[in-house]
Amino acid sequence: MYAIVDIETTGGYASANDITEVAIVLHDGQQVTEVFETLLKPSVAIPYFIQSLTGINHLMVQDAPTFGEMAPVIFEKLKGRVFIAHNVNFDYSFIKHHLSLHGFELVSPRLCTVRLTRKVFPELASYSLGNLCRHFNIHIENRHRAGGDAKATAKLFDHILRNNGHEHIAQFLKKNSREQSLPPNLPKEQIEQLPYTPGVYYFHDHKGKIIYVGKARNIRYRVCSHFFHNGTSRQRQEFLRNIHSITYQNCGTELMAFILENVEIRRYWPQYNSSQKTYIPSFGLYMYEDQNGYCRLVIEKKRNNLKSYYTFNTINEGVRLLNQLTHQFDLSVKDGETAFIYNHRVYEAVDHLEKLLPTFAVMDERSDVADGRSCILIEKGRFYGMGYLPGDATVYSYDELKTYLQPYPENDYIRGLVYQYVQKRPEKKLVLQ
Repeated sequence: MYAIVDIETTGGYASANDITEVAIVLHDGQQVTEVFETLLKPSVAIPYFIQSLTGINHLMVQDAPTFGEMAPVIFEKLKGRVFIAHNVNFDYSFIKHHLSLHGFELVSPRLCTVRLTRKVFPELASYSLGNLCRHFNIHIENRHRAGGDAKATAKLFDHILRNNGHEHIAQFLKKNSREQSLPPNLPKEQIEQLPYTPGVYYFHDHKGKIIYVGKARNIRYRVCSHFFHNGTSRQRQEFLRNIHSITYQNCGTELMAFILENVEIRRYWPQYNSSQKTYIPSFGLYMYEDQNGYCRLVIEKKRNNLKSYYTFNTINEGVRLLNQLTHQFDLSVKDGETAFIYNHRVYEAVDHLEKLLPTFAVMDERSDVADGRSCILIEKGRFYGMGYLPGDATVYSYDELKTYLQPYPENDYIRGLVYQYVQKRPEKKLVLQ
């Protein structure tokens, strides 16, 4: 009748992480009838902090079965039963997602022991599993391991049943479980309209102001993952209460979503985004002609109306480069030297610098539509912009390519994303003559 579940994972959301351990305690409404637990070998690395928390390391799982190998068994244990967990949406989302990857569609009613305990035992100081077990004198063996936490949750469930929990359980099972997991002011229709494509999504408050910007490989999964953990902290509850609507922009690739997220965070400066909001000073290398006709290279704060030959995040970076150019090209005016002769060396230095800066495009298939290609352009070492080309488009020059692209602000973070991508996938890099 009931399946009480706990899992350990490699990270916080299902679409990009794996399960390392699963435990299922079957319960007939009166007592535990069966206990199943197993380690699982993930396809991604287990982060060090998770190894420290759970004690599950790569050596422990190297000979364990994969989730795919255990999927039929797990599905049979869960099929036709009420899925119960502490913070149920987290465990259910992982199990459902990974079962679906192996051809099993899990559709189960859900019960959350956090919400149940709130109903049956209101006004407790904390509803975390550890604090509830301490409050009710429930012993937990192997805390932060799937088996130990699942068995403790089963004992908590027994305690709920003994305290007139049946009435609340019946009410919970009549409700739409998706609505229970959503922020109170967010219509479920907006979640159902989200696509399963890469992109950027925006949480808005009651006035329509953007309060959070996020990126996703899969918008629907990523947005829903925000609501898996309805934590009890004031900041978390305030965040959930302030979400009144969601909008999004599709992106052709995950890399474009990463770039657009950075651009949009710096554009809107959302209240609940903490990363990527540090102010990055920007300086440029400029050339001007003095009153005697000599060309001078200087480092100044970046100016939108002047061409910079190179950009820097700190003035020290600029000074180091300028010193290198001065030494390499002898950029000091000699006694009696004409401006024409001296300027020739300055032009050589600038030409040398520009030749060092790469120009290339990153071309990829679009995952949001059936036809067309995505394009990201790096011009002379700097991020120019991105956009989409029709499937039948042929381009022979960068100027022609730019007609399909939208320019965007650039910074070291974005350049780093693009350079790392082409380093891992050199076949995506296109250099035009």
